[in-house]
Amino acid sequence: MKSPIRLLFLLTVAGFILTSCEGPMGPAGKDGLAGTDANETCKECHNPDVVDAVATQFELSKHSYGEAAFEEAGSTSCGPCHLSEAFKYVCENNIPVTFTLNATTGKYANDYAATSSTAYGEIGCFTCHSSLHTTFAGSDFSPLTTTAAVSMTMWKGTKSINLTQDGGISNLCVKCHQPRPLTNASTKTVALHDANVIDYAALVSTPDALFYNPALTAAENKFLPGYRSHVHYGTVGAIFAGVGGVEFSGSLSYTNSDHTTKASCQDCHMAIMSGKAGGHTFFAKGNFNGCNVTDCHISSPLDASASKFKDTQTEMKTLLNTLGSKIKSGDIEILHKDSDAESNLWAGLTTSKYDGYLDIYDPGTNPSGALRNPNPATTGSSAWTADQLATNAALPTVTLENVQMGAIINFQLCLREFSLGVHNKSYTKALLTNTIEALTTAGF
Repeated sequence: MKSPIRLLFLLTVAGFILTSCEGPMGPAGKDGLAGTDANETCKECHNPDVVDAVATQFELSKHSYGEAAFEEAGSTSCGPCHLSEAFKYVCENNIPVTFTLNATTGKYANDYAATSSTAYGEIGCFTCHSSLHTTFAGSDFSPLTTTAAVSMTMWKGTKSINLTQDGGISNLCVKCHQPRPLTNASTKTVALHDANVIDYAALVSTPDALFYNPALTAAENKFLPGYRSHVHYGTVGAIFAGVGGVEFSGSLSYTNSDHTTKASCQDCHMAIMSGKAGGHTFFAKGNFNGCNVTDCHISSPLDASASKFKDTQTEMKTLLNTLGSKIKSGDIEILHKDSDAESNLWAGLTTSKYDGYLDIYDPGTNPSGALRNPNPATTGSSAWTADQLATNAALPTVTLENVQMGAIINFQLCLREFSLGVHNKSYTKALLTNTIEALTTAGF
């Protein structure tokens, strides 16, 4: 039995809570009557059909899980996409994605970074809805944190994405869901290793030139390929917009599907809920509610078995399989394979279970790698053991021509956009087809 004192305490606290829930009365109106109850204003949004529903949906979103926010907390370079305060900082301050040379170190640095005081925070409501709780009305959901054109960090700002439909709301998504840059080596104190973005244009203009030459020393090669030589994971913005691939000339011209100008990310990824997809889950897989609407596919509705949907994915899967198998160093495929659907998010997108990484040895991340790592760690706390160095030295070397590096980038872009061409079939098909042709011409 609760003691009388404890019971009195609980009743007193409950009384305070009930009183506070009623909310203060607003100031007297012009007619002399009492103002609006503050809590009535809150209820415009905080009710089962609006914020409560959104919060429940958001629990299913990968944005909500929070792992990345803990892993990347404190990182000023990763923070702009993984941390709420960092994202808001780069948007509010219009931080450029340029690379600036440090005259003292001789190294370039990506200017797109947050500050140490903003490098924290899980993604949440205020990340995208920066005006929440300003007027405490439904209008606070807009404007969004940003709808401005997005300078591509992969291209250090020389290319940009601007999806203007629906007031540019897709640009909010693309701000993060864009590929990251590939840079020259920065591990050696030589002029070649300046950490600047690699020359993507040269991959097209001089396809037969050696991008990485194992006959040269590590100091003589500008780029040192490794297991995680990649453009990161958020490639969908580039593919959807039809911007940013390494565009080899070929039999197909680079055009875009209607989605690029007629649909926004939100149309499909925030459609009416179906199962665990839609709304603020941001999932679209299996949910065709956003497709089968006026001015889109209403006259011939789509579902997972519809030929227009299914045939597109089958065709792109075939092209990815073909391209992946042609990216070789000698007789060895360069691209890494992983059949584990948990560690490889893209395991089901190709027959060979490619994940976009390179099959280069690394005792920590790829201990069964088939190709020699040109940059083993020999000093410091991460130095490899004698056995690991011996294992690496016994492996065949990797050689990369410019055309192969361009092919790797395009493969990563098209695999990791995840939809197998649904986002932008025309651009995806041209990028894959022309890259396969460029490799064939180069003798691969």
